[in-house]
Amino acid sequence: MFVWTEYIKIFTALLVIVNPIGVLPIFVSLTGHQSAKERRRTALVSSVTMGVVLMAACLLGDSLLRFFGISVASFRVGGGILILLIAVAMFHAQPSASKQTPEEAAEAGEKADVAVVPLAVPLLSGPGAISTVIIYAHQLPDWKHAGLLLAVCLLVALTVWLTLRLAIPIGNALGRTGINIVTRLMGLILAAIAVEVLVGGVTVLLPGLVQR
Repeated sequence: MFVWTEYIKIFTALLVIVNPIGVLPIFVSLTGHQSAKERRRTALVSSVTMGVVLMAACLLGDSLLRFFGISVASFRVGGGILILLIAVAMFHAQPSASKQTPEEAAEAGEKADVAVVPLAVPLLSGPGAISTVIIYAHQLPDWKHAGLLLAVCLLVALTVWLTLRLAIPIGNALGRTGINIVTRLMGLILAAIAVEVLVGGVTVLLPGLVQR
């Protein structure tokens, strides 16, 4: 049975993985040629798309796992490793390669519209965020939990929209150093979440190891 604190934890985990503060420099760079109105539109489209992707993962993730014959425990282990790699990249205040490679970053600079790709996918709703939603959606497979998880996804999307909408003032207030400090702190939180997810999967796959 989930309590409210669990949903606060899920919200925190998703927000840390999405890391809108860390995305701010990329957002400002990719929208540098846009007017203020166009930048607001980009922020809205990116946030809405990210919310739709995460909600789709919540509703369809379990079916995809069954289709490919992947156990949830194995997915937890894989997802935990992926989240841990993202956390390590955040420790170095660098975007994870699982979100965007240098080649993709160079291609993004040439795009006229960057709201959906690469901002929404994969920078905001990347493999780590999608894996996290699927893992938490499977922990309590009923409609009440699914509804609350969808609400969490919407709240994360709203937070991202507000952050991107205020990208210029937030960026000016924090500066590059401030953004890096926040990113590293989020990486520390994310590493703890990753270990918990990973251990949860290992516990199911190797019960004898835990008993020892």
